[in-house]
Amino acid sequence: MAMSAVHPVHEGAGRPAGPDDPKNLGLLLPIGPEVTARMRVVVIDDEHTLRESCATVLRSEGYDVTVCGRGEEALELLKRRAFDIALVDLYMQGVSGLTLLRAALTTNRDTIVIVMTGNPSVDTSIEALRQGAFDYLPKPFSATHLQVLIGRAVHTLLVARETREQQASLERQPARTDRVTLLGTAPAFRRAVDLARKVAPTDASVFITGESGSGKELIAQFIHQNSRRSSRPFVAVNCAALPEGLLESEMFGHRKGAFTGAVRDKAGLLEAANGGTLFLDELIDMPKAIQAKLLRVIQDGVVRRVGSETTDAVVNVRFIAATNGEPEAALASGAMREDLYYRLRVVPISVPSLHERPEDIPLLAEYFLTTYWSRHRSKGVAAPKLTDGAIHALCAYPWRGNVRELQNVIEHVAVVTEPGSEIAPENLNLAEDGAPTSGANPASLISTMLEESYHVARDRVIAQFERQYLTWLVNRAGGNMSKAARVAGVDRTTLYRMMERHDLQRSPTAGWVVEREPAAEAAVEPADADENVA
Repeated sequence: MAMSAVHPVHEGAGRPAGPDDPKNLGLLLPIGPEVTARMRVVVIDDEHTLRESCATVLRSEGYDVTVCGRGEEALELLKRRAFDIALVDLYMQGVSGLTLLRAALTTNRDTIVIVMTGNPSVDTSIEALRQGAFDYLPKPFSATHLQVLIGRAVHTLLVARETREQQASLERQPARTDRVTLLGTAPAFRRAVDLARKVAPTDASVFITGESGSGKELIAQFIHQNSRRSSRPFVAVNCAALPEGLLESEMFGHRKGAFTGAVRDKAGLLEAANGGTLFLDELIDMPKAIQAKLLRVIQDGVVRRVGSETTDAVVNVRFIAATNGEPEAALASGAMREDLYYRLRVVPISVPSLHERPEDIPLLAEYFLTTYWSRHRSKGVAAPKLTDGAIHALCAYPWRGNVRELQNVIEHVAVVTEPGSEIAPENLNLAEDGAPTSGANPASLISTMLEESYHVARDRVIAQFERQYLTWLVNRAGGNMSKAARVAGVDRTTLYRMMERHDLQRSPTAGWVVEREPAAEAAVEPADADENVA
């Protein structure tokens, strides 16, 4: 529906005239009149011309539209009535757009809120998305842009309703076994999981950082499985694994004849993920040209295949990005576009490395052993057990490959170990070049001691023992110094003094033992959160 002679909303403003024509878009993302008639839309803006122009376009497509031009009146309306979609001006007089956003979501948590702003500040727009907005429309915008965004919002609502129906059906069936399992009690890991759980029901973009093998893709899958898109595809692409030309073709698809070997039309991963989630692993390695093309899809949902001169598809995709690198460094060097980064980094999640969560190692090891034993052995065959020495060795190992490396080590054990046997440290097949620095080769240790006096050798061996013992003790006690002191049979003050003597301290963000920073002050004896727990 053309919106001619309307200043705030220009037909085709900033867009090519042909490919984005609403008639073509309607064919690509069909929404029948029986659906639009049931969609209650409210347009809230104190600018009369824009408000009425938006309403005219949406009513022409069959939507049930309500308009409101005053902040206080809009606030009361949102508290009183539940809408499917709310178009809200971010800068209303009297009542802010963020207040209206919260009111709409409080009345109906499934409401799709789209904020409109003539002053598209990155901070305010990101804050609106973080608080639950579906997207934002920078003014002036075209009628086509409005139609595309509303179409995506309706599609999201339909997918959410379909997902709820399927989940309700699944709850009446036997339990599923393909759900992602996130194991761990370490505070840093639980914070990541709790944040993932909070953001999952929304459509906000998530940016996950963490070392390779720490579980970034599992966090992404967890978010997808707990979202309103869980019945739709989860599609993953590694942006660092493919050359630029192949990555572009894989993501956006291509037309027949677009390049040598393109013998037929091919849909890309963006179209495959329509209605679901696209996981962009190692995003900062994506070439700049593809970043620009991806940004268009995020903003408008419009996909143009390689070699195409027209719009090939309109998609509704949730984006989750991840990297094991430094996004800020990529921004500073110009390798990463700022506009794309802030679009995708609505909710940042940091996944801790395994050496930052050693208290989780026994739990993960036991889980992997049970899982792989069941997978590789016949049913009923007695499983082996990890000895205390094996657990100690696992906790002391540096795990440069993180959870993935631990998983591989335990699978090896499950394959080669005899049924019902005990798994000792020497059975773990830990890489020699990854051995913990706190340990020492026995032959080398004896050779060194023979060159020292008795008292010097004794003091060094005792110091080494104390350091290893303290690390193991506090980590096994989950950072609870009272519990560690009871196990060791000493008072807490003695334990803190021993740790200070060996330049050890508890991590400020968790409970495990870490090296003391060179400039750190003397240890202060903090109170344990669970001091009265046995």
